[in-house]
Amino acid sequence: MQPGDHTPNYTSLTDVTRRAHAVPLSKQVRGYLTDLAEMLGREGYVFPSARSSKRPMSENTLNAAFRRMGYSKEEVTAHGLRATASTFLNESGLWNPDAIERALAHGDSNVVRGIYHRGKHWDERVRMAQWWSDYLDELRTGGQVIMGKFAKG
Repeated sequence: MQPGDHTPNYTSLTDVTRRAHAVPLSKQVRGYLTDLAEMLGREGYVFPSARSSKRPMSENTLNAAFRRMGYSKEEVTAHGLRATASTFLNESGLWNPDAIERALAHGDSNVVRGIYHRGKHWDERVRMAQWWSDYLDELRTGGQVIMGKFAKG
């Protein structure tokens, strides 16, 4: 990968496993982070906890923000946004399901396979991150919404 191609890779700790998880950044996200760094500096969390700058913002804080914006918990939750991304990425048919699961920091549900399958699917995840950001930009500017028959449960 050439300098500037999806670098820096933002590394965070996952909530459940506490393992490091590298996330490829789209050009849009890199731009937003650059803008934030100019305003807030480059040290610490991008979204720190209101109680301590040494901790990240919690999922509950995001959910409370959605409630203040007028969304009910049936309409949107922070974790639900991950499910939405997973559904659309899988339904698009463009991405390997293993790459989608790695992007979401999920392990393999098959314990034995999970032990042996250690691939990161990095190159595909880089392309997927850019595709997802581009798709969200299209929606924001009035683009076509992907319609699907999404079953619940």
